[in-house]
Amino acid sequence: MITIFRIAFRNMIQAKRRSLLLGLAIAIVAALFLVLRVVSGSIAERMIESATTLSAGHVNVGGFFKARRRGSDPLISDRSLVKQIVKQSVPEAVSMTDRHRGWGRIVGPGSSFNVGLNGIEYAEEKRFFKSLRLAPESEYKVGASDRILGDFAGLQQPNSVLIFSAQAKKLGVGVGDTLTMVIEGARANTVDLTIVAVASDIGFMSNWNLFVPRQTVLDLYRLQPNSTGVVMVYLPNPDRATAVMERLRGDLTKAGLTVMEHDPRPFFFKFDKVSGEDWLGQRLDLTIWSDEISFVLWITRALDFVSFFVVGILALIIVGGIVNSMWMAVRERTKEIGTMRAIGAPKSMIVKIFVAEALLLGVFAATVGAGLGCALVGVTNFLKVPVTSDGVRLFLMTNTFQFNIHWTQVVTTLVLFSAVTGIAALYPAFKAARLRPVEALLSGK
Repeated sequence: MITIFRIAFRNMIQAKRRSLLLGLAIAIVAALFLVLRVVSGSIAERMIESATTLSAGHVNVGGFFKARRRGSDPLISDRSLVKQIVKQSVPEAVSMTDRHRGWGRIVGPGSSFNVGLNGIEYAEEKRFFKSLRLAPESEYKVGASDRILGDFAGLQQPNSVLIFSAQAKKLGVGVGDTLTMVIEGARANTVDLTIVAVASDIGFMSNWNLFVPRQTVLDLYRLQPNSTGVVMVYLPNPDRATAVMERLRGDLTKAGLTVMEHDPRPFFFKFDKVSGEDWLGQRLDLTIWSDEISFVLWITRALDFVSFFVVGILALIIVGGIVNSMWMAVRERTKEIGTMRAIGAPKSMIVKIFVAEALLLGVFAATVGAGLGCALVGVTNFLKVPVTSDGVRLFLMTNTFQFNIHWTQVVTTLVLFSAVTGIAALYPAFKAARLRPVEALLSGK
């Protein structure tokens, strides 16, 4: 086998111009493939991070309480019972917390917009605050310094609020300023909130969420203390979320609680459906993290489709180039093939030489392409280029061009393009092996 690869390497060097041109094409497509996979993978990671930080756990036990036929309040009436069952059912959970949910309009001096209201208990949100960082003032105020104001611990104060830098910029506020929260469907439908911290954005989903003490939501909606909005469970392995959800469904049902059929949509898409159903009382709703952000998962699906389509078209062109290149090599080396066959070289050896030449070309070119892709991602991350377009920010789930590259993506690129070049060389290799020694020697004169 060493001899075969030595001959293949010599043949590749002899046709250096053809090898360079074809190798360059393979390298460019490999680099493009790697970059697209990195971007797609980074977006998926940010979706998980954003969803499981801001609005969901890996597994979520939410629910609806109907005091009237047309009602659809996103509530769990017996918080302590549900948390006890979840704790017993999912002993492997890394952490568990619960939050109240609400919806309203936040009003500031600069503007106002609708947001999701999250009522939290500071002491139970260690994972949440560990995932955040306080934003420097320059992130949300033009011409301000990079000093950091505020403290997450301020959320222990009554009627305090944590917002994000994009929200602060739009509202024209900073730490210490006051906002007004307006909700519908409650007697006390407004409250003034003091900004105690401004956090850096976590993707575009942070535009839609703000966080207040749990008691603030209880007071706004006149809720009893043992109620909550959702119990969120965090697992050591998010891939186990579906299995854990089904296990939890069975345990909650055994405990005598009514569980709704699985609906893979975020809770706020279910209000109309629940309000139109003919039942009263409490029903629980189980979801996993991807259900809660299903309305934006089209982003990764679209990017995957585009990347595979583009790379697939380019790969077909490359395959054609490899087949043509190998066929030219067969024609140029007809006499050489005839000589080798005449001195006893088996057909399999001829096939192996041409396939080995293509594999070597694929490995070298894919390595160069992977290096180019890694360099491009590295330079982009180093420059920290800001995303100024709202549409691009929505698509990339980030406010700066920052992407995470993993060794598995690099290895996949190397293996895929090496395999493609090797497979593309099979047809001309078998054609070369079928040449009869006498005909090859005569045609090579």
